[in-house]
Amino acid sequence: MSKANPVERWQAALEEAGELTPEIVSEITRIHGDRGVQAIEAVGENRVKAYRDFTIVVGYDDEYIVEDGNCTCKDSEYNLDDDDPTERCWHSLAVAIARRVGHVDYHDMWYSDVREFL
Repeated sequence: MSKANPVERWQAALEEAGELTPEIVSEITRIHGDRGVQAIEAVGENRVKAYRDFTIVVGYDDEYIVEDGNCTCKDSEYNLDDDDPTERCWHSLAVAIARRVGHVDYHDMWYSDVREFL
């Protein structure tokens, strides 16, 4: 996997380890900076939630839908280069991390139904 980009390398290492080791945390924060730190905190605080229709990350002011690495947040929409795999919002990073360490809070219901009550 020597030709993999840095994101693919930490993801593969995390998949293999199944947990956030100090080395992997260091690599995520080196590559993604504050976004990486926020993502790790969100995973630790159980703020990545999977529903039947969407995966949601509970942010500070709202909840954000993350699908296939894409997010509905303004950071993702306006600030990040889609062609650069190291530029991802912290919500998207949190989903990638949570899935690899088995720390997604699953809900057997439709988010679209839940959202009506929020």
